[in-house]
Amino acid sequence: MEQSTTTSASSRKPRGIFYGWWLVGVAMVTIALSNGAAAHGLGVFFVALERHFGWSRTILSGAFALARLEGTVMGPVEGYFTDRFGSRRMVLVGFAILGLGFLMFSFTSGILSFYLAFMVIAVGMGLGGFLPMIAAVNNWFVRRRSIAIASAGMGNYMGGIMVPVLALGIGLLGWRGIAFALGLLFAVLAFPLTRLIRNRPEEYGQRPDGELTPEDGSGASIPAYGDGDFTARQAMHTPAFWLITFSHGLSAMVVGALQVHSIPMLHDAGLSLELAGTVVVVYTFVGMGSRIVGGYLGDRFSKTIIIFAFSTIQAFGVVAAVGIGSFATALPFAVMFGFGWGGRGALFTALRGDYFGRKAFATIFGLSAFFLSGVSVISPLFAGYLFDLQGSYRVPLLILAAINMFGGFIVLFSRKPILPGGVGVDQTKSM
Repeated sequence: MEQSTTTSASSRKPRGIFYGWWLVGVAMVTIALSNGAAAHGLGVFFVALERHFGWSRTILSGAFALARLEGTVMGPVEGYFTDRFGSRRMVLVGFAILGLGFLMFSFTSGILSFYLAFMVIAVGMGLGGFLPMIAAVNNWFVRRRSIAIASAGMGNYMGGIMVPVLALGIGLLGWRGIAFALGLLFAVLAFPLTRLIRNRPEEYGQRPDGELTPEDGSGASIPAYGDGDFTARQAMHTPAFWLITFSHGLSAMVVGALQVHSIPMLHDAGLSLELAGTVVVVYTFVGMGSRIVGGYLGDRFSKTIIIFAFSTIQAFGVVAAVGIGSFATALPFAVMFGFGWGGRGALFTALRGDYFGRKAFATIFGLSAFFLSGVSVISPLFAGYLFDLQGSYRVPLLILAAINMFGGFIVLFSRKPILPGGVGVDQTKSM
């Protein structure tokens, strides 16, 4: 009888590749396009604008910092809208706004228009980039959440491949021509790309991870959508929410600074623009591989310990950046920074899913953006100001490395919260 039941249930198991994995691929491409142009590519535009207008690095950093301020102001709104209207609609609107922002940027004639264009670009990236796509992936996976989110988030690193492409394009067409081309690209891709996005498996008669329904005798250990999930208000009343938020933000400060300053920092050290872009590609590819390693480990061992280990490696990479004087000495920085950055990145996101569930995930993540984006505003300005003051990145890099270490340490104190009423959120065996 038991064998017959098992066979019957297995025969009803969905055939073919679970759509969640296709969605991971779509998320990877979507995030790569938005982050590659609007985050990694900023360093290339940074150098071009400095040459064209003669602006100080504090002024240039200020525009990029204001763009990140969008996450502080709009992050909770973007999260709420994602939970309310779904990822598909958010990405459609976001890509349209992103295209408009780059078109505006191509006509920049002064500081005011430059700042305004980058604010529009930031809004587009926020609405149509990482948050809505990772929220969708979080909805489609529970048991394999870490590896799925890690794979989708590889788009963050794949976007770094656009750096040498943009550098070459700016050399051929100028920064205005490349900005205009990016505007057209996002406008054209907005509709067809979003047709591939599906918000959650229940809308298509499926279950997370491709599990059978409880009625089929399988998947009963995974709560139905909304069951056992924290609301945003409940999550904010837990110590875990704040420990994860502060740990993530402090560990990410250096990333915010280096996304803006890595190209000029390497260029100042004597590397050509093309070689500086190559270093970015190196830490991008290392980060991609490390992200998968982190995702694999996160589904099997304590995420908090693994986050601490990768954050420590990232901090050592930042310290190595102080001694860069050639392409050869830039490689240790690229390897350690990329390995640490990639390994810890997805685990902070997956940890929120493990602790707080699926239904309000985007809103909870968006609320964290108050701090995450806030420190991303401060860190590029901080690095730019100290560079203008001292003519060197040495001091800001060492300070950021120490902050990075502290951020990785405090996540060790986070514990899985209990939903008010005594219902746990035991959705995964990874903790």
